[in-house]
Amino acid sequence: MPAVFTRRSVFGVIASLCAAFAPGVGPARAQGVGPVIAAASDLQFAIEDIAAAFSAETGAQLRLSFGSTGNFARQIRAGAPFEIFLAADEQFIADLHAEGLTRDAGDLYAIGRLAIIVPHGADLTPDPGLDDLAARLSAGQITRFAIANPDHAPYGMRAREALIKRGLWADLQPALVLGENVSQAAQFALSGNADGGIIAYSLALAPQIAPLGAHALIPEDWHAPLRQRMALMQGAGPVAEAFYAYLMAPEARAIMERYGFALPDGG
Repeated sequence: MPAVFTRRSVFGVIASLCAAFAPGVGPARAQGVGPVIAAASDLQFAIEDIAAAFSAETGAQLRLSFGSTGNFARQIRAGAPFEIFLAADEQFIADLHAEGLTRDAGDLYAIGRLAIIVPHGADLTPDPGLDDLAARLSAGQITRFAIANPDHAPYGMRAREALIKRGLWADLQPALVLGENVSQAAQFALSGNADGGIIAYSLALAPQIAPLGAHALIPEDWHAPLRQRMALMQGAGPVAEAFYAYLMAPEARAIMERYGFALPDGG
């Protein structure tokens, strides 16, 4: 039987997971060795699994940093010492490449999806058409609803597009709680003080998050595709090059599929 969490217990579990949602966590962070990999926060758990497998196979260490794609792009322009950038929106890679900040145009590594997630014990029911959200919003029963900040987080941008498509964006404004990135939006959505939120499907599927709530996949034609691209930065070293290649290998791709990402070539 699935575990059932009250709002109070969900808040306690989320509080214990705050470190997992924070930027800069990952293998070898404490040791301070290995190249720094900047990854969009929808990749939080998938890339941690891939990095662990890579380190087990090669003995090489990595430092992982998670955050919003837009914020990482600004940090790279300011000289941040990342060696790989895994963006949630390929346009950011294209822009950085045009500015000469990446080694090349990079590779499309995944297609992401959106999901509505609701903490156990909440009244809102997650459904693909957001029908219950619409009904409860109309009845004035939605007080806090989380998404990533659409000003710089691709998953927030796509959440806004989906809500506009469904005709809910304007009415939802007073209840919106914006996460700095989609991982923080998940934290807010499951805090026990929110009715739910729209987050990355990959986070909703993560073993660390899935037991905390119920989710439903939002139609992919409600928003522009979440085409996720990665690139090596100028000056990336051999360990970063090896990890970049590993990210395209069957072992890594299988992990990405497990977290709900579509693979670009359908493989």
